[in-house]
Amino acid sequence: MRKIAFNKTYFSGKEKKYIADALARDSISGDGYYTARVSEFLAEKFALNKVLMTTSATHALEMAAQLIGLKEGDEVIMPSFTFSSTANAVLKEGARPVFAEIKSDSFNLDPADFEAKITANTKAVIPVHYAGISCEMDQIRNIARKNGIYVIEDAAHAVNSFYRGEAAGSMGDFGCYSFHGSKNLVSGEGGALVINSSQPELLQKAEIIREKGTNRSRFLRGEIDKYSWVGEGSSYLPSDILMALLFAQIKEMEYITAQRKIIFEYYNHNLKKFLAEDFLDLIPEVPAAKKSNYHIYYLKLKNQNLRDLVLKELKARGIEATFHFQPLHSSPMGKKLGYQKEDLQLTNQIASSLLRLPIYPDLSQIELDYIIKSLEDIFSSLVRQV
Repeated sequence: MRKIAFNKTYFSGKEKKYIADALARDSISGDGYYTARVSEFLAEKFALNKVLMTTSATHALEMAAQLIGLKEGDEVIMPSFTFSSTANAVLKEGARPVFAEIKSDSFNLDPADFEAKITANTKAVIPVHYAGISCEMDQIRNIARKNGIYVIEDAAHAVNSFYRGEAAGSMGDFGCYSFHGSKNLVSGEGGALVINSSQPELLQKAEIIREKGTNRSRFLRGEIDKYSWVGEGSSYLPSDILMALLFAQIKEMEYITAQRKIIFEYYNHNLKKFLAEDFLDLIPEVPAAKKSNYHIYYLKLKNQNLRDLVLKELKARGIEATFHFQPLHSSPMGKKLGYQKEDLQLTNQIASSLLRLPIYPDLSQIELDYIIKSLEDIFSSLVRQV
C-alpha cells in the first residue's frame, strides 16, 4: 500500500554548507553571523522595523506580553482556535486570555466579536493568521486604535503572507513568527519577534529581556565598555547553527511558496465540485486582498462524524491526514479559567469538522493524483449514502 506522509521538511541542499560555515566561523551561540543575516533578510523582505530572532514563536509571544507590561487583572482577547502558546504568553504575566469567536470563512478572529469582548481591562488583542491567510487587519487595527489596545500578531502560520500589500507580522505593534519543523520555513526550533514601533526605549527593553536581563546587545555594538544585569529577562536567543540552517531555507522562500501554491490550487481545482454535495462545507480560498504562503490545506466537512469517517478512509489508503487545534476554551486549562465546552459554538463546530491534507514541496504529482482519486472514491461513496 502506498504511504503518503502528512508533512515533509523541504531542504534546499545548502543547509549543510551554511552550518559548516557557521562552525568554521566559530559562530554557534546567539546573535552570531547567520542570526544577523536572517534578521536583515526578513526585515528587508517584509519592510519590518526590527526583527529579533528567538528560540520559538512561543518565546516571541512571551516577549511581546512582557513588553506591553501585562499584569494581573489585564485581559487579552484572542481566538480559542489557536495553539496553547498564544494563551500561555498571557497567563505567564498573570493576565487573563479572553476567547472570541472566529469567522466561518477563514477561521480567523471575528472583528465583531473582538469588539464585543472589549472591557475596561482589555490591554491587547492577538489576531492569529490561520493557515497563512491573514486576518481582517484593517478592522482589527481600527478597533484596537479606537480603544487604546495593543495588537500582537500571531503570525506563526504566516511568514510570507500579506494583507493589502502589508506583510503578516508588520501590521500590529508586534509580530511573532515561527520556524518550527512543521512550518513552511524551518530551523527545527526557532522564531522571531517583530517590533514595529520605532521607540528606542522599547527596542532596548526587548534586547534586555532577550539577553537574560543584561545590556549585552549594547556591549556587542560597542556602545558600552562592559555589560551588566539591568532588568528582568531570560535566554531567548537561538543558536547560530540553527540560524545557518534557516538562512538556507529563507533563500528558497519564493520557490517553497510557489510549490505549495501549485498543490493548493490543484486540490481546489479537483475538489470544488464536491461543495455542491451535502457533506462538504468549505475548502480554502484566498481573497483578492490577501496573499497566502499556503501553509495549510483543509476541508471543512458538515460534522465530526463525516470528518472522522473521511480521516479513517484516507488512513486505510495510506494517506496521512489530520485534524487541527482543539479549542482552548474547552480544554482542561480553559475550564480552569471558567470557560465551558458549550461556549463559542462556531469555534466548536469548525474544530470538530476540520480535516487537513498533505501539502509540501516534495509531494509528487503521482502522490497528488492518488490523494485526489482516493477522495473522489470516498466522496462518491458518501454521495450514494446521502
